[in-house]
Amino acid sequence: MPSFIAHVDEYIQAGGVVMIPILMISLVMWILIINRVMYLRKLFYKNMPRRKAGEYVKANQMPDQQYQGINAFLVREFLARRCGDAEVDSYILDETVMKLVAAMDRYLAVINVLSGVAPLLGLLGTVTGMMVTFDVITVFGTGNAKAMASGISEALITTQTGLLVSIPGLYMSGFLVKRASNLKYRLTATGMYLKRYL
Repeated sequence: MPSFIAHVDEYIQAGGVVMIPILMISLVMWILIINRVMYLRKLFYKNMPRRKAGEYVKANQMPDQQYQGINAFLVREFLARRCGDAEVDSYILDETVMKLVAAMDRYLAVINVLSGVAPLLGLLGTVTGMMVTFDVITVFGTGNAKAMASGISEALITTQTGLLVSIPGLYMSGFLVKRASNLKYRLTATGMYLKRYL
């Protein structure tokens, strides 16, 4: 294990100063991805049927704890704010649906931006690495390959790390957007269905 940590430390140092923001972006991006996966998973599973949601709204009764999905969440939020007037309740239901849609979209754009910024920082590392290489060539000429190696290494490592951060981030961003879109469709359909029971 200590040799692995030493190897990682050597890799980061070889990449230069640009590795720090790339690794920070990776950390923040994966924290947000895990947050969204857990949140959307909670809304996706243990969902109650639409018909059952309508029965709870009609009876003005909170759903059982066994139901944790998007429909149960919508019914709980709506019943907590319901006033009893059908017209006002219709607006409250629409507002509750919009609030839940916004909650599903939270952080998705940030994840997408972070996964797009990582390769750009890798490219910045490439530029700084090549600048180091040209500085070495200016001082020592092209005869000292060992001196040039650190600049070339910095250029390649930062590009590689930027891509390693970006590719899974873009995949997860697409996955989360698709999952949220599916849930938003279900939520909107349930909201329209529940208006029958107001």
